[in-house]
Amino acid sequence: MGKTLIEKIIQAHADQPARSGEIVWMELDARTARDFGGANVVKNYRAHYDSAPVDDASKTFFTFDLVTPANNIPYAINQQICRDWASEQEVKVFDVDMGIGSHVALEYGLAWPGSTFVGTDSHLNILGAIGAFGQGMGDQDIAFTFKAGKTWFEVPRSMKVTVKGDLKPPCTAKDLTLACLRRLGASGALGQAVEFYGPAIEALDLAGRITLSSMMTEMGGIIGLIPPSEEVLAFCRERTGRDNLAVVKADPDAEYTQEIDIDISALEPLIACPPKPDNVRTVGEVAGTKIDSVFIGSCTNGRFEDFAAVAEVVKGKRIARGMVASVVPATREVYAQMLQSGALQTLFDAGFVISNPGCGGCASGHIGMVGEGQVQVSTSNRNFAGKQGPGHNYLASPVTAAWAALAGEITVPQT
Repeated sequence: MGKTLIEKIIQAHADQPARSGEIVWMELDARTARDFGGANVVKNYRAHYDSAPVDDASKTFFTFDLVTPANNIPYAINQQICRDWASEQEVKVFDVDMGIGSHVALEYGLAWPGSTFVGTDSHLNILGAIGAFGQGMGDQDIAFTFKAGKTWFEVPRSMKVTVKGDLKPPCTAKDLTLACLRRLGASGALGQAVEFYGPAIEALDLAGRITLSSMMTEMGGIIGLIPPSEEVLAFCRERTGRDNLAVVKADPDAEYTQEIDIDISALEPLIACPPKPDNVRTVGEVAGTKIDSVFIGSCTNGRFEDFAAVAEVVKGKRIARGMVASVVPATREVYAQMLQSGALQTLFDAGFVISNPGCGGCASGHIGMVGEGQVQVSTSNRNFAGKQGPGHNYLASPVTAAWAALAGEITVPQT
């Protein structure tokens, strides 16, 4: 019997057969901790391993992305604990100016198709966008990976999703993602790896693949794996300096728990209504809902392509009176692209508040929070009560968010 994508990736990093349901020891190509949880990783490491060196400093990293720069004393203390320990261990820190850790990993070639990557980020499965295995783990687990360079893992079962039809404007990768979430629900992929196929998937650029993979957590999945296109492979070869990268493919006779088709040929712009990401409806169904703010960013929609799409919508216009609209680029590289392209100027002229790179609204105390009774359209991945404050969050594409910012209410995007 053939192997699925996740079985092949783990098998290449294990010294025993990697079949779904088997528990294996998996070698890791990279292990990280972020500013949230990083200090606890250091605490656990010191408690169990004292000052012993990490397994391989060149594969061990800190990424600060949640509260950057620190706007409160606890985060400032935690970040400095990580910096001091990293200096002792000669471990690289991607500090407060760099942006979201999973995106930094892609830009700096820390992950590549078929690689394994773990950290303290619950959305590290975003690396499935390039056909890599990424997984969030707890503080003690990550401390162990720092010391051992490996971890034990139960090889997950896999399901296969084939998206039929083409993605047409004004629909975007976020609408495709919400269509998958609508079909699978919050637990439809529970504990499984999902492989995505179909013409619309193959046509997605890296930014679109990131959007889809980043919301596998909200579908209950371990990871959403997308076989890389030639464009994605070229990006990974350039960033890693590895010329011999190849696509890892599932075997034709691989075994899946389910094989699901999702037809997007008649797809309309979608929106996830409070209080759950899987409460998905068409934008038309909730059009006219008054809103107070818009947040565009997060690991789901913080790439340059997302902001360029927003800039195209708002160019020469102003956001609605009384509207608070904010933008947070995923990384320093994305910020630079916005500067150089003129997109930043366009967003500024339209009335957007623009912040430094980072997670933004997914971290309490930063741009994208909502107050009591406030209604927001957000491009992030979660809208649970309290996640971004006590108000109400609707999850939508950057294009839908841009039109809402202009109208002061949820409105169907124009082509």
